[in-house]
Formats: sequence, structure tokens, C-alpha cells
Amino acid sequence: MMIKTHILGYPRMGLQRELKLALERHWRGEISEQQLEQAGAELRQRHWGQQRDAGLDFVTVGDFAYYDHVANHIQLFGCEPARFEFSGQESALARYFTLARGVVSEQITGTCCNHAHATAAGKPALEMTKWFDTNYHYLVPEFDHATAFTLASGRLLGEVAEARALGHAVKPVLIGPLTFLWLGKAKVEGFDRLTLLEQLLPAYVDLLLQLKAAGVEWVQVDEPILGLDLPGSWVLAFERAYHTLNTAQVSLLLATYFSQLQDNLSLACKLPVAGLHIDAVRAPEELQSVADWLPGHKVLSVGIVDGRNIWRADLDKALQRLAPLVERRGATLWLAPSCSLLHTPLRLCDDASIDPELRGWLAGASEKLDELRVLQRALNEGEDEVAGALLAARNAITARAASPRVRNPAVARRVAQLPQDADRRTSAFAVRQARQKQRFALPSFPTTTIGSFPQTAEIRAARAAYKRKELPQQGYEAAMRKEIAHAVQQQEALGIDVLVHGEAERNDMVEYFGEQLDGFAFTANGWVQSYGSRCVKPPVLFGDVSRRAPMTVAWTAHAQSLTDRPMKGMLTGPITILQWSFVRDDQARSLTAEQIALAIRDEVTDLEAAGIGIIQIDEPAIREGLPLRRARWDDYLKWAARAFRISASGVRDDTQVHTHMCYSEFNDILPELAAMDADVITIETSRSDMELLRGFGAFKYPNEIGPGVYDIHSPRVPTVEEMVRLMKKASEVIPPHHLWVNPDCGLKTRGWPETQSALRNMVEAARQLRAASA
Repeated sequence: MMIKTHILGYPRMGLQRELKLALERHWRGEISEQQLEQAGAELRQRHWGQQRDAGLDFVTVGDFAYYDHVANHIQLFGCEPARFEFSGQESALARYFTLARGVVSEQITGTCCNHAHATAAGKPALEMTKWFDTNYHYLVPEFDHATAFTLASGRLLGEVAEARALGHAVKPVLIGPLTFLWLGKAKVEGFDRLTLLEQLLPAYVDLLLQLKAAGVEWVQVDEPILGLDLPGSWVLAFERAYHTLNTAQVSLLLATYFSQLQDNLSLACKLPVAGLHIDAVRAPEELQSVADWLPGHKVLSVGIVDGRNIWRADLDKALQRLAPLVERRGATLWLAPSCSLLHTPLRLCDDASIDPELRGWLAGASEKLDELRVLQRALNEGEDEVAGALLAARNAITARAASPRVRNPAVARRVAQLPQDADRRTSAFAVRQARQKQRFALPSFPTTTIGSFPQTAEIRAARAAYKRKELPQQGYEAAMRKEIAHAVQQQEALGIDVLVHGEAERNDMVEYFGEQLDGFAFTANGWVQSYGSRCVKPPVLFGDVSRRAPMTVAWTAHAQSLTDRPMKGMLTGPITILQWSFVRDDQARSLTAEQIALAIRDEVTDLEAAGIGIIQIDEPAIREGLPLRRARWDDYLKWAARAFRISASGVRDDTQVHTHMCYSEFNDILPELAAMDADVITIETSRSDMELLRGFGAFKYPNEIGPGVYDIHSPRVPTVEEMVRLMKKASEVIPPHHLWVNPDCGLKTRGWPETQSALRNMVEAARQLRAASA
């Protein structure tokens, strides 16, 4: 009996974000496609080697992507949208980056004021949204009556050959056909994308046959939508789809994760596949039922190590849960992380920025490989063979539970004594709106931005020098004040109505706040991919949360002193801080959210006391945190909305509270968004051509709203006419006197020339809208 180990996927970027750097150099025209491909090959080989060295029985192939694995499948199955009008002369990578970024490349055409001008041409990029309930963003496939599928890319087969040439036993991974269609969007109203399944399946079978011919024995097929509440037609489609795929006679490992199977459990167990992977971290209660339902000759892959968080596994507990399965299933039992390790940092064991006590509690992707090997050896060879590793894990679990750093009695008392009405504004929105209009006297279609302005090389250099202690505190603050002044001057020159200070001093919208709150720790290289080349370094939320001192007041007050126009205070909301951190797993997330909310509330009231009349509390992650099963929505939405209101409700009626959300579908939670009671909400809508706004109109969203009029993730500068058209569409569903004009998201990743051009067009679009409505 030999129990096998494998993983569902691995981080792509590299420990030092090597892929990010290569991608951005390629987009700037500094390295060729061939050089980018070489950088990718080196990372793949390194990561396959790490999997082999950890004793995995397979290396996973097909999880690597230069931007997004869903975009890989768009090219793999030949369904690039016709609207891009590719001529056939473009390279595959050029087309791929056009799908992702809206342009093939940026061309530098000149310089002005020490900044290069970038011009761009092309079509708007594919819409982007969250991968289930993670902070990873995928590119949304577009489907219509004319969509056709064919096996169009040899990249996956090439990577399989590459891994096999290195001597690896390979397990390719694919997004399953039903999940691929589910993740896409119909571009024609009323079109049922499930009708494309019969056209898509032959392309999958063709690929499976070619993989079999290449010597592949096992193929992992990811169908995480089995953890959703699916319409009956989609449930019924699984059996016929997998009977078709089974004709290729390749051993298929059907992989589910992120949620319970519930009513889809028996279906998943009886599908004609050779094995089933389940998430035993998110759905431990289903492990025994799956073991009962799954035929004994099929492989049961148990996701026993948490692929979504970085806490060290309780190996003793894992072995106790696995022991009955070993007796029943023997060699048909495989061990794996719960999901792809894409959502964790690559390595943490030698991260010197974490103090040794905390470091002993953590496990990155490479350490999770080690945990799998310990479990495998304990089950195959006996626990005595790994007694030292088991003892070390046991000691770490005990030390974390007993550490006085985790609990703060003062925080516990404050939460316990919180008044029931602490989450309510003094007056209803209509009263607040009248007082705010009187205070600020803004024009119709007021213009603003979402918060951040370009993080220039000068800003990054000053921050790096400050962290290396090469630049003293006084010098760093002077450099940041200079950048803030520049941002304010630019906004005044452009004619923007409500200004922001630009966030020059912030490295990341969550990390910046976590660094100033008790209960958080930080890594040096704990990078996780968010989208494309964008990486984030989530804080480690290990203990009770409280604010030590004001975090943003001085910067915002300084910015307000430079202008007579309203200046927005910019904060990150409690749910986003929660979702975008690696959160402690020893207490309810709702309790941790309330602790964070109280810390943000303190900052909000201090901003108001400093004269800041408009305060934005960003919550882009609130939709992301929604449980995948609807039965659990009400509980989550109740405590999440309450946490936001706690953070926002300590201010006067004439203080205007904004919130921002992006890259998510909101229509199914509109009552709960309204219950958050923000005076103004800004959302991303340009990539969807204002489609996301229809639900707000049908629901009659009661408060003010700023639908984004241009995509900040592309260097493409939209025209005035495009923005006017989008806002006219918005005016058809939202009362014009409730509308704001703003970009989709913050401008941190953009350059100043394109930012100035886009905002100039945005201000002109607002001017034309006002004239037309006068």
C-alpha cells in the first residue's frame, strides 16, 4: 500500500516575483517574447523541481499562466472573441495580452515634465472578476451564438513535453468544461451558454487524446462549480459531459474545492471518472459521506492541508481523520492541499522579517509540500519514522494557542460593551443628502477618483530608501508631501470636484493599515498573485486588533490644507482588511471583523474632527467574502454589513461617507449593499459596458452611485464620447442627480501621462453631461 501525494496547482510568480518583473519588462518593450518565454520556462522548471524534491508522485502541469489560467483556456479552445478582430498575423502571446490588457503593447512617443507619454490603441480588455471567493481575478470568457471551439493552442502539450523531458511524472490540470462555460458571460441577452457544451466537448476530447498520446496517465479536471447552487439543467449536464470525456480513456481526477458538495455529492461520486478530489478543509463534514458513496476502485483525493491560509497544519488531527480512510481505501487514497496553492506565498520558513515565534506558526506553499510528505510517510511507513516532524508541528500548534500575543482583554471588553445602535447613522439618507448638498455645493455629475494616483519610480525609491534606513523620517515625509502636493495640483488643474491626496505614502491598501494596527504581522516575500502581474502581500492577522494611533489623519489634513476643494479621506474597510489578510482561524471571522471595524471607526471620527467632510471606506472584497452556498449568505451579509456600518456610523449627518467596490457581480446582494447605508458607492462598470448597473436601477438603489467610466487596468485612454455614452446609459437606470463620474478603480498602477489624459476626458465628459441636462 502506497498512498500518493499531489497538488492542484502552485504559485506562479516566483519567490522574488520574477514573473511579474519579466512581464512588465516585456510590456515596456525591454525584453522580447522569446526572453519572456525563457523566464517562464525557468520558473516552471524550478517549481516542478520543488514538487519532485518534496516527494510528490506527480508534478502539476498547466497551472502556469502569464496572466490568468482562464485566459489560457480561452486560447486553448480557440474562443478568442471576434470583437478583437485579430488578423491571424499576431503572435499567440500578443493576442493573449490584448485580451488581458486591451492593447498589444504601449508605445513611448515622447516626454514631458520628466514623464513619458504612452499611447495605446486597441479594443477594451475582457471583463475581469473574482475567482469564486478568492482575491484572485480571472478574465471572463465571452460567449454568443457565433462562438466556436477548436483545439487551437499547443502551449499545454508543450509544457507537458517540457516536464516529461526533465524526467517528471506529470498530471496536467484543466478547468472542466462546465466550469469554463459557467465562468463565462453571454454577450447576447437571453443566450444560454450551456447550449455551447456540445460544441465544446469535442475540443476537450481532442486534447485528452493528445495528452494520452503524449504519455499522460492522469489528468486533473477542475469543476469547482459543483460546490455552488446550480440550476437543474447544469446538474443534468454533468453526466453526459463526463461520459463524453471518458471516451478518451484517460484517468480523470475530478477536482472540487472551496465549498461543500451538498446536493451534488452523490453526482460527483458517480460520474464516470477515475478519481475525485474534495476540499476536506472547507467541508470536513462531508469526508465520511464521500468515502461511503465513492466506489472503492476510484481514487479519493483528500484536500487535507489548507490551500487558502498559511497556518501550520495540525498533523496529529489530520492523521486521526485519515486513519479510517486508510483502512478502507488503501492505495486509492491520495493526499493533497484543499485547493491550488496559488493563493498562498511560495515560502515562509526563512522569511527573516517575521519574528521566530510567529514564523513557527506559518506554512507557505513549499512548507505545505513538506507537510504532505510527513503525512504520507506517517501513513505509509508509520508515525515513528516521522516522529520528529510530528513533534515539531505539535509544539507549534500548542505554542500558538498559549501565546499571550494573541489575546487582548481590552479589545474583548470593547466589543462586548458595544451598544446595539453603534452601527446606525443619526438620520436617514434623505436628511443626510440634503445637509451634504448644502455643505459641499457640488455640481451635477460631480467628478472624483477612487483614491490612489500613480506610484512613480520616485515614490517607490523613496519608500525603499526609507525602509532600508537610508532616508530619515523627516526626508521621507518631505518626499511624500511633495508627491501629495503634485497630486493635488494636477487634480485642481484638471478641474476635478472632489480631490484625493493620492496615497503616495501607501504601499498597499491593506498592508498600510495592518502595519499600524495591533494583531498583524508582515512578511518580506509573502507575495500572492491578484491578477496579471499584480501581486499583493497579505498581512498575517494573528491576534486581537486595535488601533495604536491615527493612521491617515496627518496626510489627509495636509492635503486639505493645499486646496479649497473637498478632500476625501481614504480608508480601507473592515471586511476588505479581513478578506485580504491571512486571518486567524481560532475565532469566528465575524468577531475579528468587529475588532477591525472599531479600529477604522476611530480613524473615521478623527478624520472628521480634523475637518475632513468626505470619507471613503473601501470595501472591494465584500462580495468576494460571500459564501458559495446561498444558505449561508444571510449570516455573512448580516455581520459584514454591520461591521461596515460600525466603521462608518460615528459621524455627523453632513459628513459624507463613500465606499468603493470593484470587479464583482453585485446584483444578487443589492438589498445588503443598500443596508450598508453609504452615502455614495462607486463601482467598476466600464468593462461590462454598464451592464452591472442595470440591477442597481431595477432595485432602485436609494443612495448615490458612481459607476466607473474607464478601465484603469488598461493603458488605453477612452475618448470623451465613450465616457459620455456610458454615463447616458447610467442615466437611463439611475436618477441623474444621484450619479457621480469616476474611474473604475484606483490609479496606482498607471502612469501620469495616461492618467492626465483619461481624467481630462472624464472631466470634459462630465461638463457635457451637465450642459445637456441644464
